[in-house]
Amino acid sequence: MNLLTTLKYGAAFTGLSAAFAMAPVKAETITMASTTSTEQSGLFAHLLPAFKAASGIDIKVVAQGTGQALDTARRGDADVVFVHDQAAEEKFVSEGYAVKRYPVMYNDFVLIGPSADPAGAKGNDIVAALNKLAAANAPFISRGDKSGTHAAELRYWKQAGLDNKGSGYKECGCGMGPALNMASSMNAYVLSDRGTWLSFKNPGDLKVLVEGDKKLFNQYGVMVVNPAKHAHVKSAAAQKFVDWVTSKPGQDTIASYKINGQQLFFPNANP
Repeated sequence: MNLLTTLKYGAAFTGLSAAFAMAPVKAETITMASTTSTEQSGLFAHLLPAFKAASGIDIKVVAQGTGQALDTARRGDADVVFVHDQAAEEKFVSEGYAVKRYPVMYNDFVLIGPSADPAGAKGNDIVAALNKLAAANAPFISRGDKSGTHAAELRYWKQAGLDNKGSGYKECGCGMGPALNMASSMNAYVLSDRGTWLSFKNPGDLKVLVEGDKKLFNQYGVMVVNPAKHAHVKSAAAQKFVDWVTSKPGQDTIASYKINGQQLFFPNANP
């Protein structure tokens, strides 16, 4: 090999090495099935970049009602689940789809309705309020989507002892944002998590009417999908997210998320 050929191949090798050196390392990505409230409240836009900065791991969010999110994980289409229906989460663990459920944070549910409150629901007793709505046949938008919010709503109706919810009761089969939009356009009542309500941009004449009832407590939990059920699950990376979001940096990041000075979620992984 003559000198010119050697220089040519040497330059090519150097250029190839430089190209490899400059090529970005592709970040690992995991899929998280989560409730719509964590997405539509804006929490994930605040939380997930902080996790990526700490870990280098990207998270793709599939935002659904809690029941749908758990079913997505049961099929093996998610690596981690972040939802808010403790009874359903504990069932998910008992079925072997996760090894452990970790509490992460809480906020509360609120009953939203027209400011004039024609049904007279205002107060701090959700069961009494639902009795008044049913008696008045007041327009009420239910998510009807097996979400954590829908499960809570059905629990409150059951506690009220009402099979007949009134002629104004309508199920939309939709997420929290669309349900709030429907309630706003119809001047109807609706149960919402406080986080999505505070971030809602189209309140119209709606306002919070019922809050402060201990029954309205809304706990969120996170679980890694069990690789014994689905071997392809990225459980190690998913566990890194769980470890981070329940650690002080993750909990502090949750606490720092505010809208108009109001904190939307309250960390309680390590009470």
